[in-house]
Amino acid sequence: YHYCTQQLRLLHILSTHLIYYITRETVNKQYSKMVAPNLNSKDYYQILGCSRDADESALKKAYRKLAVKWHPDKNVDSQEATTNFQKVSEAYATLSDPKKRQMYDQYGEEGVKAHEAGADMPGGGMGGFGGFPGGHGGGMGGMSPEEAQQFFAHAFGGGDPFGGMFGMGGMGGGGPGIRFSSSMGGGGDPFGGGGFGGGDPFSAFLGGGGMGGSMRGSGMGGRGMRGHPGMRSSMPSVAKQYDVIPQGTIVSLKGLVNKSNLNGDRGVVKQYISQSKRYVVELEDSDETLSAKPENLLQHVHVRIHDIQSQPELNGETGTIITWCPDKGRYSIYVASLKKFVSLKPCNVVLDSGTVAKVTGVESKPELNGRWGTIKNWVSESNKYDVQLSSNQIIRLKVENMIL
Repeated sequence: YHYCTQQLRLLHILSTHLIYYITRETVNKQYSKMVAPNLNSKDYYQILGCSRDADESALKKAYRKLAVKWHPDKNVDSQEATTNFQKVSEAYATLSDPKKRQMYDQYGEEGVKAHEAGADMPGGGMGGFGGFPGGHGGGMGGMSPEEAQQFFAHAFGGGDPFGGMFGMGGMGGGGPGIRFSSSMGGGGDPFGGGGFGGGDPFSAFLGGGGMGGSMRGSGMGGRGMRGHPGMRSSMPSVAKQYDVIPQGTIVSLKGLVNKSNLNGDRGVVKQYISQSKRYVVELEDSDETLSAKPENLLQHVHVRIHDIQSQPELNGETGTIITWCPDKGRYSIYVASLKKFVSLKPCNVVLDSGTVAKVTGVESKPELNGRWGTIKNWVSESNKYDVQLSSNQIIRLKVENMIL
């Protein structure tokens, strides 16, 4: 009996190791097919940063990453962002269509244009085929900003393209869940879905589809392949820091000077270094890490829209914060259920419980301004947060006094 038990345990360990290494090699092969995007190129593969033999999953991931980075509603009043958004949408619109991709591989951009126009191609051609919904196809300069927006909305279905990353399907930034001190109605995680055609476009990556919730506190981050499978961490417990953005929070980089080319790139918070007061951020689809100040990070957390008088139909909707416009004092928020962006003041946005934000604009106690704290809950009657600044200090602030 004992011999059989030992053999079964050995077999289990060996099979676990085998699955681990096969998965790791699969991930490495996926990464080897990704190169740096070149938005100055006219080649669709180079624009997306994919090799010519990249599979559909790699193309989807590349488009999602670039489209989110350069989306016009995330880069307000930026012509560069609008142009780049058109380029990546146009490239993916062609390469995601098997027939168009075949024509592009054989005859290039002009071949796609000619075939869409109904011209006969060498070898008999393949017959006409349409572009993305709306009837427009590839060809550099052939996609308008409006068409790029339409394609973006169609490609992501009813999901939230801004809410997750790193192959963790259905997973977004923000706190571990929305908890309110007064009943808001509804239930469950409204951010569980997301991605192409209703599924997370990263779900094929590491088979992470359907994994709900937040990465906060999971210690996974990145590709989730850091440790030995099945091993439990022996790290000692660390005292809760209420003024530190939690590990696993999805962020975008902003305001970088020495590495300005990374502004707009997304990553996940891996660690906070108290001595330097900087965060270690692992960049999306990369093993590269970056040390960044708090002011160089924008958290992509989930919110609930509240008390909009001019558009009451928005009240109760949930969304993801995409950017903060300091000149206007407003957040740009993507509402997945409506497939639209809305620009809202902080007083109309309820942040998730568990979100770490900065205190600002408090006139009665100016010494609080600039401090960071964890939102414990939202009091709907007064539209205020209970904010924990330390283990022994909780204060109540107006919603507009807590900014990401």
